[in-house]
Amino acid sequence: MSTTRLIRMAVRAGTAMTAAGLITVVGAGIASAHVTAQPGTATKGGYSKITFRVPDESDTAGTVKLEVDLPADHPIASVSTKPIPGWTATVTKAKLDKPIKSDDAEITEAVRTITWTADPGTRIAPGQFQEFDVSAGPLPDNTDELVIPAIQTYDNGNVVRWDAPPPAPGAQEPEHPAPSVKLVAAAAAGESHGGHDSAAMTDAASHGEDTAARWLGGAGLVVGALGLGVGAGALLRARRPAAAGGDSAGDTEGGPRA
Repeated sequence: MSTTRLIRMAVRAGTAMTAAGLITVVGAGIASAHVTAQPGTATKGGYSKITFRVPDESDTAGTVKLEVDLPADHPIASVSTKPIPGWTATVTKAKLDKPIKSDDAEITEAVRTITWTADPGTRIAPGQFQEFDVSAGPLPDNTDELVIPAIQTYDNGNVVRWDAPPPAPGAQEPEHPAPSVKLVAAAAAGESHGGHDSAAMTDAASHGEDTAARWLGGAGLVVGALGLGVGAGALLRARRPAAAGGDSAGDTEGGPRA
C-alpha cells in the first residue's frame, strides 16, 4: 500500500471520529438550551424548591433579567427567593378572584410574578448559565402540571418569551417551551415530607443527566483525537521499512568497507 494512500486513510478516519465527537457536544448543548424548572416533579399540596435554570443562548449578548409568571388559575400563596450575589429579586402578589381556604386561614392573594434583575456589571455571559431558586407552596392539588412562563431579557434589548404550552404526547417540542413541573400525589412521589426529598432526588438526577452529556461530548473528542493518532502511527510505520530498505541497498552497492 502506498504512503499517499495511507495518509488519506488516516486523515479520513481521524476526521470522521472528530466529527462524531463534535456532533455529540453540539447535540448536548441544543438539548439543554431551554429555560427549565427543576426538579421536573413535585408533590401536590406540598412545599418544594423550584430552580429556574437559565442558559444564555446569545453569542454576544448577556442575560440581565428573568421574569416568571405563576399561574393565576392555580395560585401559590407563599414564595421565597434565595439570594444570588449581583441579582435583585422582586416578588409581586395579586388579589385572588376566588379566595382559597386552607387549614389555617383563608388565602386572598397569591404570588403572580417573580423578577430577577442583574445589578450593574452583572449578567449571564454567553456560554454560561445561572440558577434561580425559590421555595414555593403549598403547590396546587387540582392539577397534574404547573406551567410557569418565563421572559428572558438580554443586555442588547432582545427579549425571549418562554411561554409555549407543553406539547401533546408524541408532538414536536415548541421552539420556546414554558418551564413546567409535573405534580404528583405524595404516595406516588415516594415520600412523606412535603415533597422536599423527592425534589432533591429529581434535581440530583437532572444534574446527573447534564454531567453524562458533558462526559459523552468529551469522550467523542477524545475518540477523534485517538483516530488522528492512529493514522499518524500508521504513516510512521509505513515509512520505517522504506527507510530501512534504502539503507540496506546503499550498503550492498557500496561493497565491503575497508
